[in-house]
Amino acid sequence: MQKKLLSSIALLAAALMLAVVAGTAFAGPSAPAGKSNTGQLYLFEKDPATWGVIADGAWGKMQYQQSGSAFDAVFNGHELMADTDYTLIYYPDPWPGNGLICLGDDTANKGGNVHISATVDPGTNLPAAYDANYGDGAKIWLVLSADVDCDNAAMVGWNPEEYLFEADKINFEYAP
Repeated sequence: MQKKLLSSIALLAAALMLAVVAGTAFAGPSAPAGKSNTGQLYLFEKDPATWGVIADGAWGKMQYQQSGSAFDAVFNGHELMADTDYTLIYYPDPWPGNGLICLGDDTANKGGNVHISATVDPGTNLPAAYDANYGDGAKIWLVLSADVDCDNAAMVGWNPEEYLFEADKINFEYAP
């Protein structure tokens, strides 16, 4: 009886913890606290067949300024492929995402972690007026650096099983 009670308590505690983590992880950008200009965005590894988040997959968190003369962001990614080059991008629809903006890049360390600190003058709001998501929010992705041509602002490859995709869309107000 005591063993069954302890097992039930442990199961309840695990379910409660999962609910708290899931509610936090999938919340997407946070609302500014008070007069804060800082937002948050989680990115996740997703199954390209369903676009559902892969449990225990790679993930990352970006903190960014929601307005300003430059898009300032810090991104930390985890459980990625070690020794692999990644680029954080703003991705405008429709495919193939021409007009994308490269925000920063890094090489995953031996532990599969990346750290990207970015300050980019986008010259526009995000999403941009040319984005099919205009009014909805901007997509932020972490992609393989080999799959993006930053000089020509275009995707040149498609390996979604190796990317991290936004949990929600963001808005950035460009104020030069």
